[in-house]
Amino acid sequence: MLIRAFYLFLLGLISSCSPKSSVDLLIKKASIISLGSGEIIQDQVILIQGDRILTTGGDTLLSQYEGIMEINAEGRFVLPGLWDNHVHFGGAEYIDENEQLLPLFLAFGVTSVRDAAGDIPLEVLKWRDEIAIGNRTGPRIFTSGPKIEGINSIWPGDLEVGSEEELDRALDSLVKLKVDFVKITDNALSAELFLSATQKAIKRGLPVSGHVHTGITLDEISLAGLSTIEHQGYALRAATSEETRIRNERAAGKMTAEEANLLQFQTLSDSVAEVNFRKFAKQGTGIVPTLLISRNIAYLDSLDFSTDTILNYLGPKLKESYQWRIDRYAKEDQPSRENRKRLYEASARLLPIMQKSGMKIIAGTDAGYLNTYDYPGLGIHLELALMVKSGLSPLEALTASLINGPAYFGLEEDYGAVASGKKASLLILRNNPLEQIENTQSIESVMVEGKYFSRKDLDSMLDEIKKWVLQNESIK
Repeated sequence: MLIRAFYLFLLGLISSCSPKSSVDLLIKKASIISLGSGEIIQDQVILIQGDRILTTGGDTLLSQYEGIMEINAEGRFVLPGLWDNHVHFGGAEYIDENEQLLPLFLAFGVTSVRDAAGDIPLEVLKWRDEIAIGNRTGPRIFTSGPKIEGINSIWPGDLEVGSEEELDRALDSLVKLKVDFVKITDNALSAELFLSATQKAIKRGLPVSGHVHTGITLDEISLAGLSTIEHQGYALRAATSEETRIRNERAAGKMTAEEANLLQFQTLSDSVAEVNFRKFAKQGTGIVPTLLISRNIAYLDSLDFSTDTILNYLGPKLKESYQWRIDRYAKEDQPSRENRKRLYEASARLLPIMQKSGMKIIAGTDAGYLNTYDYPGLGIHLELALMVKSGLSPLEALTASLINGPAYFGLEEDYGAVASGKKASLLILRNNPLEQIENTQSIESVMVEGKYFSRKDLDSMLDEIKKWVLQNESIK
């Protein structure tokens, strides 16, 4: 016994005399938010090496490691960086303004974005690759490239297809571009090609996101393999037992859009919605609600955006692109405006039913050009707040961004927790977002793929963007 005790004493003495191992960054006294349990693990040490978390643990790690840089995070909360899972880079005549959004996202704690198509896909793909190898500062980008649409679509930059052969060529081109997923919309695309595009893209191993064609039921597109429904308003179709009738009569020209909306509202049922959402969950279809843009458009007559300081960080042409929705809204009569509000409120209240059903909710904003006052960077904070207002808990809202975002791409092993082996894309917050979701904005520092930005760094980044905008406003 005495020999063993002496051996342990000697081992400890040798260990204490051994030089400490060095890591790139050591964060101490952190309160780590565990998204899996909602638990807050206090007084933790986080060791960062390269672009990954080496390990986390208690103060005993301090006797074994030292950091080239060391951060005291006492009283601070650490969680993974935010994912905005529906943004739009676009505006071919102001690509430079889109470039300014990359540091803007980071300044607001957004370390990954999912670009859901625009008219500058080659530039976005280039930025994605430059960021990935460390040649450009910005969030990690996942992009669909150009989206698939029908002939004579209203959206610039689409891959317009009118036949199966053209669809195959479009998908071939997307594969060659090495896009991360496929986006499909229904402005001019036929129901048959919409369904086929979904099935063929899934067979090629690409996730598929999209609007939902009026000629297809949500169950049909879910069975075809749609990974995510983009925009919460489409979910109302699954909340009525009359969905098939509405689809058939609209396709036959026997029912107008207004009549379809009225019948849908008259037959909304939570129980029908819950059954359908459970079915979609089993079939692997999730949803990106984008509540923020729907709320903005529905309440343009009562919301005041004129004092929003975030406008100082957006380029002049991008801000001008907001005007088309404002002009359209100005021409609408009062019943149309009330219908927009009713649509928003009815669809938003489905969110907790979705959550209960097991259907995966993925947080995204629709931020970017064209989408009025849907601000890149700030938008995801507002989106999470709307999710909580609609009935999710702060933990559920954070999960929708930080866990369900990477899961869409099968990246659960790399993201979604502050834990050994995960990518070092982190937020350090002054206040606890589980107590109040708005605390996601209390950003002390940001780390993206191992690169650390202090609050001072982030403020300098914002100052540079603001100066750039001022210079370009005077030119344009």
